[in-house]
Amino acid sequence: MQKPFTWLNPPSQWRSDGGDLIVVTDDRTDFWRKTEYGFIRDDGHFAHRTAEGDFSMEVTFVGKYRTLYDQAGLMLRLDGDRWIKTGVEFVDETMHFSTVVTDDTSDWSLVPLSGAPGDAAVRARLVRKGTTVSTAFQRSDGRWQTTRVAGFPAERACEVGVMCCSPQRAGFEVRFSEFAVTPAWA
Repeated sequence: MQKPFTWLNPPSQWRSDGGDLIVVTDDRTDFWRKTEYGFIRDDGHFAHRTAEGDFSMEVTFVGKYRTLYDQAGLMLRLDGDRWIKTGVEFVDETMHFSTVVTDDTSDWSLVPLSGAPGDAAVRARLVRKGTTVSTAFQRSDGRWQTTRVAGFPAERACEVGVMCCSPQRAGFEVRFSEFAVTPAWA
């Protein structure tokens, strides 16, 4: 991920390697608001920049998923109460493509990535068009699999970038590459 970017909750360990961003998570980090568990966590790692209007955002990433809820991917954020994160999350000993849409409270959806080894690279996409956001991942055959279409406010600029968290541990390592923000297609 090319600079300039700004950190929300910078990790203790991160570095640039060519155009890639390598992050090692701090202990018990997450983004979550209220639903089911009753707590608010806003201490995950988020490297971001500003975007306005309609856009498409993509990234390729690979992580060393080992512990429940290890997660990495893309994030769109208006503020601490309104954000979307999407990417891979390790649940039930399996990699899932996960999306959390938060507007005061978080919801959560999962799509199993069957047959994907725990260290496989994944390409994720988040598209914002007006008040709609869609999420997808690229399948092994190169086609995109849509995982979520959600309503989301479009009234102002937002922060976009890559995020990673490890709610149960420290030391989850992720490599992000080929991050791009482009105009949304019609």
